[in-house]
Amino acid sequence: MSDITEFEFDGAAGRIFVRRWVPDGPARFVVLLAHGYGEHSGRYQHVADRLVELGAVVYAPDHHGHGRSAGERASVPDMDLLAGDLHTVADRAADEHPDLPVVVLGHSMGGLVATRYVQLYPDGLTALVLSGPALGVGPNLSLLAELDPIPDIPIDPAVLSRDPAVGEAYDADPLVYHGPFRKETINAFLTGVDNAVNGGSFGDLPTLWLHGSADQLVPYEATAEVIDVIKGSAFEHIAYDGAAHEIFNETNKTEVLDDLAAFLQRVVP
Repeated sequence: MSDITEFEFDGAAGRIFVRRWVPDGPARFVVLLAHGYGEHSGRYQHVADRLVELGAVVYAPDHHGHGRSAGERASVPDMDLLAGDLHTVADRAADEHPDLPVVVLGHSMGGLVATRYVQLYPDGLTALVLSGPALGVGPNLSLLAELDPIPDIPIDPAVLSRDPAVGEAYDADPLVYHGPFRKETINAFLTGVDNAVNGGSFGDLPTLWLHGSADQLVPYEATAEVIDVIKGSAFEHIAYDGAAHEIFNETNKTEVLDDLAAFLQRVVP
């Protein structure tokens, strides 16, 4: 079982809201969880529950402009700014749970943030997990960035998962952003991917990349091209045949969470 608490802090561009899940028993490691574009950390309750079962303390901020954090909705000025806010959360975690191993887990945009986090703040990390990381979005977003005005086309909930209930819950969630992409956010994605490509490899940090083969939001093949540039010597990968973008909410989510747990049990001391 887990106990969820909340706190806020002054981030780089405004107040940041954080959810924290703590196990009933002794904590073994810390997980810094970075959510995806337009959503919020509250959608990861079931993921946090599984991590807590392994002995993790999970810290999951709502990124700037997302969820219950400050900022214009879905406006991201810089992916490195989000990585910096996550680093502030890491400092808080280190104060509250000193000397524990630290794992960074990021989904979609959060996977790009997690990538930049590892490249900017590599010290003291134990593992990295990337779920459908937004590293292969360059071609599609480059075309979108050239349009003026940007068309009002929000993310189609139907492409998130083969489970229609996931899209329905996403569509009804008041903390999820349902509007069009903002120009500054598109530019932040494109700059973030460029920075990731040129930011250096993951070295010997144990890394697990998870991705759905039928992901329409972050194409698998384009992501693989970037991953091949930055992956390190302790890299593992699992592709889920037919799975869409939100693999933690897919019809085979139990399999995905089992794979995540098996990886962490192997690499966390």
